[in-house]
Amino acid sequence: MQNLHLLLAPSLLTLIELLPLAAAVALILFRSRRASRGDRSSSFLALERAFARLARRQRLAVLVVGVTVIAVRAALIPILGIPQPDSHDEFSYLLAADTFAHGRLTNPTHPMWTHFETFHVIQNPTYMSIFPPAQGLVLAAGQLLGNPWFGQLLATAFMCSGLCWMLQAWVPPPWALLGGFLAVLRLGILSYWMNGYWSASIVALGGALVLGAWPRIRKHARIRDVLLMVLGLAILANSRPYEGLIFALPVACAMLMWLAGRNGPALSSSSPRVILPMLIGLLIAGCATGYYYYRVTGNPFCMTYRVSSKTYGTAPYFIWQTLPPEPEFHHALIKDYYRWTRQEFEQNRTLAGYLVRAQRKLLLLWQFYLGPILTLPLLALPAVMRQRKMCLPIVICAVMFAGFAVETWTLTHYFAPAVGALYIILVQGMRHLSHWSPGQRPVGRALVRAIPVLACVMILLRLTALSLHAQIEPPWPRGDLRRAAVAEQLRHLPGPQLVLVSYDPSHNFHHEWVYNAANIDAAKVAWARDMGDAANQELRAYFKDRQAWRVNGDASPPRLEPYEAPSR
Repeated sequence: MQNLHLLLAPSLLTLIELLPLAAAVALILFRSRRASRGDRSSSFLALERAFARLARRQRLAVLVVGVTVIAVRAALIPILGIPQPDSHDEFSYLLAADTFAHGRLTNPTHPMWTHFETFHVIQNPTYMSIFPPAQGLVLAAGQLLGNPWFGQLLATAFMCSGLCWMLQAWVPPPWALLGGFLAVLRLGILSYWMNGYWSASIVALGGALVLGAWPRIRKHARIRDVLLMVLGLAILANSRPYEGLIFALPVACAMLMWLAGRNGPALSSSSPRVILPMLIGLLIAGCATGYYYYRVTGNPFCMTYRVSSKTYGTAPYFIWQTLPPEPEFHHALIKDYYRWTRQEFEQNRTLAGYLVRAQRKLLLLWQFYLGPILTLPLLALPAVMRQRKMCLPIVICAVMFAGFAVETWTLTHYFAPAVGALYIILVQGMRHLSHWSPGQRPVGRALVRAIPVLACVMILLRLTALSLHAQIEPPWPRGDLRRAAVAEQLRHLPGPQLVLVSYDPSHNFHHEWVYNAANIDAAKVAWARDMGDAANQELRAYFKDRQAWRVNGDASPPRLEPYEAPSR
């Protein structure tokens, strides 16, 4: 039985989701025949009327979607807690957040930087996260409110509201509101976008702003919609630049075809209301981005990620590139990690390795964004594809997958720019599905009604499993609770602290403890690598006013031990 659980663990939640879906579909398809008049008197009708009334008040509907995210997740804090960071990326984003929250764009290189060297952080020419700034800005807003996670909470609420606002430009208001609530149920409560520090929600918000502004620009040619599109593009350029570019190319082509087409606006009207505001907005955003990288890397055209790649010989981002020379490393653990990335790159360039990775990418993307429940609307995909207005979201999704095909790595949030396009397709599929009535039975409408109900059932099921300590998914709250417990212990000690971290020989380099605040000298706790007594004494001499500790990150449980200098 234990071996069976291990085999099913990666897809256990998906398999569990499939069971109520299969039961609901079977009940709908094989229920007793009812006349269409009977369906009109169903208990769903009153709820649908109230839902439609709210949807017609479009601004209120957008607000309700966002408030629902905040209210539900805040109510679950006693059960789920506030997540702790775990991955390299999350700690790196938090470094950027701490930097921005203190009013700086970057930090000077620490004189003892080799002791603090870690993953996804550059130490030279400045000390900063390797990632673009948008995610750090989201978490910085949360830090100013009391906890970086509050920024993630607000960003996810804005994302779900943004998706509802976007859908209002593509489908009737009741369907737009339904799509917004589906985003709440699928992405806004229990996903790692909410329960972590990846800040992928801001990326999806950027895509939603672009796709929501585009139909409004075509219809009204208002400057405010142009500026919203510029804001969305700026978010994408400063969060996921490559995927944002892939997403934006079809939109740019559609806009050029509209401006230059026979049915497009006259140049005299489009220039002051569309073209000039777009160019000026993009120029301002480009200058701001360039200035940020100038401050961090010394070159407005050199991204921080590029500095890290040159420093550590990171495996290339695209499969057609060649491996750079391996540099000199100060720490064996960091060398092991970057050698692993190079091995993964080499494996991905073989046909067998590429096919295995491609299959894994598609499975993870399907499990996260759709699962069995949201696959149901795709039954109407052939009808959706025949509609001309659906060409753009379909092309965006296709181009995104083509872009993923040449990437060395693809995590699920890399698709975040195109979440809006996916939801347009899903909601339009639900509209088509709702009209399916074989034998004069409203089967399609019943299936559509079942989708949000089943999504709610899955939320309740997951929360129930948590309460009963039945592990059907990774444990809550997410994050490295072992490091968090030691950090909390250190925060309650008087005075500043210095922790020298070591690991067992079998340590998993994906679980790192050495991450620091933006201003290491002023931080309550400084986390450093245990580099041996001689090098450690150099660090202790620099931090002579700090209490020094040793900790083994792989111990069970990890314990702080006072650092004792070796006797001469």
